[in-house]
Amino acid sequence: MVSYMKNIIIYNEEAKSSLVEMLQNNDEYYIQCEETGNIKQSDELNPDVIILDAKPETIQNIAMTTKFHVPVIIVNDSIIDGLKPRAEAFDYIMTPVDPKELDLRVKNMMKIKELKNEISFVSTTDELTGLFNRRYLHERLEAEIARAKRYHFCVSCLLIDIDFFKVINDMYGYDWGDVLLKLITDILKRHIRKEDILTRYGDEEFLIVLPNTSEDNAYIFAERVRKDVEKLQFFPDGEEEAHPITISGGISCYPYLENVDESANSIIRYAEHALYNAKKRGKNRVITFSQVNLEM
Repeated sequence: MVSYMKNIIIYNEEAKSSLVEMLQNNDEYYIQCEETGNIKQSDELNPDVIILDAKPETIQNIAMTTKFHVPVIIVNDSIIDGLKPRAEAFDYIMTPVDPKELDLRVKNMMKIKELKNEISFVSTTDELTGLFNRRYLHERLEAEIARAKRYHFCVSCLLIDIDFFKVINDMYGYDWGDVLLKLITDILKRHIRKEDILTRYGDEEFLIVLPNTSEDNAYIFAERVRKDVEKLQFFPDGEEEAHPITISGGISCYPYLENVDESANSIIRYAEHALYNAKKRGKNRVITFSQVNLEM
């Protein structure tokens, strides 16, 4: 197993802390000491553990106003009454600090972070394909829509369905259906950008969130994927001839129309409606929601 240095950030009013010396002899740690005024940069510094080694009033203010996504250790000469840090996990160390105790508390906090990451991965990841699942999708799509509103750009959703997938399962068995799902997953991974969000939406459905992408560009992207899937050589159960594989797609885009509900659920529903029309029109095609709406 490849290990990496654990990043520990210690915050102090003057960016000076005796705790640095206590921890720096451990080769597993990369220690940074920052001023408390720079604490909002903690996400950019990507710490594994944050240590607040500051005056009680400073700690009180930071703990009540800052949201931490990593465990936090508070170092103080007494417990601060009523303090409830907005952190995933937090711990207290009373001064004077014992170096062995500090190291043990840091290791415990890191273990908590690792366990939380494992739980998060399991709860947001599809076991078969390794893609994000529907739960993760809704959280990220809401965030992308909010970002698109703030910066005035588009975000598109492409919902893909494998045509005649039930036939594959019925003719060759579910194991071969799983093989096909993994092959389609590999094709989709080759096409997406780093900022795109690829999820397994249903049994044979995939949904891709395309940030900063107009409906027209989403259609171009979808057509490239569709044509690539058409070329797939799928030989289930030792067949001598490849079984033809195609997909259908439905696209929706934010913003769509003024005074129209544009929540994550609605944007997905528009993509579902477009996909339904692609299926209805003969499959192996991509339809945008605006096409459906204009033709109604």
